[in-house]
Amino acid sequence: MDRPSGVRTCLYDTAQSCVIVEDMARRLAGLLGGEPAVIVGILRRGAPLADRIGECMRQRHGLPPPLRADLKVTRYADDLTLLYPETRLSENEGQPLPVLEGRTLAIVDDVLYTGHSLLRVVAYLARRRPARILSAILVDRGVARLPVRADVVGVRLDIAPHDIIECSVPPYEPEFRIELLQPQRA
Repeated sequence: MDRPSGVRTCLYDTAQSCVIVEDMARRLAGLLGGEPAVIVGILRRGAPLADRIGECMRQRHGLPPPLRADLKVTRYADDLTLLYPETRLSENEGQPLPVLEGRTLAIVDDVLYTGHSLLRVVAYLARRRPARILSAILVDRGVARLPVRADVVGVRLDIAPHDIIECSVPPYEPEFRIELLQPQRA
């Protein structure tokens, strides 16, 4: 997909974004209280963020390596164009979900926008009877339309409705950064 045009502003560069993720890992580790968890990354960018957070919790906070799983969730394109009226969710074909009953889950995604995706993921995972479900979101835009919230938020960015937050996360992009895109308007 071509990147939308407009004015781009780097809000957080690689070093700053890494500090944000380390703080997210610290707060999530505190919520877990040392108990093992299954970290569920939302494909695409939530998956490598989940890997980063899990590794940081292991290295810096002494937690056991978390089990990892990914879910594919589609509703909006990166430019916030509505792709599907209903949120679509599927398991990663190459990586089935482990047994979740009685376990603590931590959902990781890059941006909380309207809340449709997070609500769909929570409902899907809740049917598998986990002990509890937490969520960790890199950027909360503060415009959720549904009664959802993240337990751990990297940064909250209150931006104009037509503006876009773009999270660049390796391996999908060369640099880890958070940008504001102000699209050109006619």
